[in-house]
Amino acid sequence: MLELKDITAGYDRRAPVVRGAHLTLRPGQSLGLLGPSGCGKSTLARVAALLHRPDRGSVTLDGHPVTGYRHRAPRALRTAVGVVFQQPRLAADPRLRLRDLVAEPLRATGRRTEAEAAVAAWAERVGLGGDLLGRRPHEVSDGQLQRACLGRALVLRPRWLVCDEMTAMLDASTTAALVAVVEEYRAESGAGLLAVGHDPVLLGRWCDRTTHWNEIAGD
Repeated sequence: MLELKDITAGYDRRAPVVRGAHLTLRPGQSLGLLGPSGCGKSTLARVAALLHRPDRGSVTLDGHPVTGYRHRAPRALRTAVGVVFQQPRLAADPRLRLRDLVAEPLRATGRRTEAEAAVAAWAERVGLGGDLLGRRPHEVSDGQLQRACLGRALVLRPRWLVCDEMTAMLDASTTAALVAVVEEYRAESGAGLLAVGHDPVLLGRWCDRTTHWNEIAGD
């Protein structure tokens, strides 16, 4: 289970963007978090993905209280969560070719020998042709780059997936394709999903349940 209790977080303690938020996600569940731009959804998503330390509150992942974030989180917890951000160009190292972008988590966790086969398998699943794997981010479209970012998020086969407006910059066909990849992965792995967005139609179709920001966070 992924539990966030009484989370207050932001980038300036004097003016937090999230106040008193509570969220619970069970294994295998897909939860949509709906809210307007600027309400704090992305900050809470980063807390859930163990990428941002809250100023107050607690995060529990698979029964383990989280005490470290980013590189300070234990590897077993850090690698249990895959995350896809809204803007792939801000989430991808512009120096890396797409094959290295997908392989990045494997190399960071000492699993380099698995990289070639894993990259080939995930590239196929997310719809990246072999000719694209040798290109750098500036040489591909936003949709192609987001496919690579999704492959990177799934390559370690996480138990939890956080999609922070993953499809906001994509056309309808690419959106449908990437949502299908996520759902296929969830069906085979039992992974839980937190999908953050502002499109109630998409979240309603994608997720088991959708909750509005006002229902989980304080004023």
